Amino acid sequence: MTDVLKPFLRLAALFAVVLVSGCASFSPYSISEGEIEGHMKNAVAKYDREQLNSGSPLSLSLSDADITLGPDGRDVAVIDLKGQVALNALMTKLPVDLALRVEGAPVYDSQEKAVYIRRLQLLESSIDSPFFKGDLAPVTDTVMRVVAQMLETMPVYRLDETDTAQRMFGLVPMDIRVAPGRLEFVMAE
Repeated sequence: MTDVLKPFLRLAALFAVVLVSGCASFSPYSISEGEIEGHMKNAVAKYDREQLNSGSPLSLSLSDADITLGPDGRDVAVIDLKGQVALNALMTKLPVDLALRVEGAPVYDSQEKAVYIRRLQLLESSIDSPFFKGDLAPVTDTVMRVVAQMLETMPVYRLDETDTAQRMFGLVPMDIRVAPGRLEFVMAE
């Protein structure tokens, strides 16, 4: 190694140490509830198209997705979903309006560079169709299984690899922390 390169390497190493130690003490990046809601609506529309293209008789469309992060200081996300489930069978579409309130834990998957909602629990549900209005357990259970499968496999947020800052977060061991109204990316412990 030449004497000319040694000072540059020392400076680069010092800069890396300062950067890593500084990142451990604050949250440089967070995601708001609104950002997650927008991403989730787009992801659900894509998921529904994929399911219909694969031949699934059940379609799901969202008219509203409201996410509350960190209610009552807890490390959970409460998701209020309103939309329509339709059974497409025998050339007939049987639509059912639904409203669900579910609770789950936001989890960051560092391999996928994405946030998922896991360990879902159904808090409230109601359906409205031409044939029935109220809470019909068999329909709600089926819809809840579909929603749970969707949220377990579909991220509610994915780091944007085209954004330099987000791409850099994907390179270091990160985790998320639930704060009221947002998810914060923090250094993994």
